[in-house]
Amino acid sequence: MPRQSRREFLKSSAAFAGATFAIGGTKSSGNILQNSETVRVAVAGVNGRGGSHIGSLLELPNVEVAYIVDPDKRIWPGRIKSIADKTGKAPKAITDIREALDDKNLHAVTVATPNHWHSLITIWACQAGKDVYVEKPCSHNVREGRIAVEMARKHKCIVQHGTQSRSEGGWANVVAAIKSGELGKLLVSRGLCYKNRPSIGFKPETTPPPEVDFNLWLGPAQERPYHQNLVHYNWHYFWDFGNGDIGNQGVHQMDIARWAIPGATLPKSVLCFGGRFGYEDQGESANTQVAVMDFGETKLLFEVRGLPTVDYQGQKVGNIFHLEAGTIVGTKFFPKGSDKEAPLPKADPQRGPGKSHFANFVEAVRSRKSSDLNADILEGHYSSALCHLANISYRLGSPAAFKPRTEVAGTLEVLNESLDRIEQHLEANKVDLSSTKLRVGQLLTVDAATESFVGNAEANKLLTRNYRKPFVVPEKVA
Repeated sequence: MPRQSRREFLKSSAAFAGATFAIGGTKSSGNILQNSETVRVAVAGVNGRGGSHIGSLLELPNVEVAYIVDPDKRIWPGRIKSIADKTGKAPKAITDIREALDDKNLHAVTVATPNHWHSLITIWACQAGKDVYVEKPCSHNVREGRIAVEMARKHKCIVQHGTQSRSEGGWANVVAAIKSGELGKLLVSRGLCYKNRPSIGFKPETTPPPEVDFNLWLGPAQERPYHQNLVHYNWHYFWDFGNGDIGNQGVHQMDIARWAIPGATLPKSVLCFGGRFGYEDQGESANTQVAVMDFGETKLLFEVRGLPTVDYQGQKVGNIFHLEAGTIVGTKFFPKGSDKEAPLPKADPQRGPGKSHFANFVEAVRSRKSSDLNADILEGHYSSALCHLANISYRLGSPAAFKPRTEVAGTLEVLNESLDRIEQHLEANKVDLSSTKLRVGQLLTVDAATESFVGNAEANKLLTRNYRKPFVVPEKVA
């Protein structure tokens, strides 16, 4: 390949016209860094969660936030000031991550952009030899998540997924106790995402603010008009950019639910039903969902509620594990037939170095050992993929009546129980079930080895997307 800057390379149409490409690493990808050496980081996406990235990084010794990256320049001044006030040194503010990737003295990138940028920045950063902390979900679709994993492996990059529970001792103890086998088989691993999400209303199409590079914000997504429900936050509820609340808050609890199932990667099948109930607005994703996934002797059941709701067994955003010997609610164990808490079996969970999730990432950046990570990109890929699989089933669904009762749940007791509670929940929110339709997704068979659906071309199309040049995820890694 002719000598050219990475910026020129990435912008060239030839680089994205084919399915494969590669670029050599920088010094960041091979050398062990001493504790006294400064780890220089670029934070991409600094409006919301990116602010937390900055705060967490600045708490760590010998870590410098060298760049803040965001296509909305309105956010820059506040972030620059907060960093300069803390460190005495202002970061460089830029709109395009590719400029930071040209810096051979940059070690790592953290990604807190909208979901549709997560995998592409991870892939570009790995090609440039940079390590990555990527927010959940690590992908906007299943295929690009797999490419991010393969790119990290090819370039020997450290890539941490932003599911912080992996670095929390309480959850690690619960998972270790379940996997010890002393509580019998795990029958149902349940995740809950009950988080109030009111209507986002309707925002008119308009011209983007002059400080916003909306073309860059769109990135891999197809062109569409600007409106204020996209920039910022409410993009979560549009399929081109987000993955609904199951892929927002929910991916944390999805990750814990899968983590507890021994050897779980992708399920044998997935079924999801729900709807966007209680209001009409611009949003596209469900605000109420139930997904069930078959992992053999264990079923993973996930519930999303965006309307005001009561808790379930004391949990709203949390996890419940139904075992032969009893139930673990959050981190508390209740033996079968008892409402009194009992101690969990003693276990020895293995966790990497560092007292926080970001500290764990930086320790792995220094050691060059992916095994030091508590949430390696592969774990992030699988847990993100479960959210995508559920959404694919839902999106391919068709309307069914609540009354007379739909047969979507079949004979599966735990699914019927969830549907019963959804009906009660909607009625409590004044939703008239006699005139409301439930969207019943397709039951999809999954081939975990190929990360595809069996005999369903329509569903397989939703495993990836049509990318907009030059923001194209390669089809495979060379």
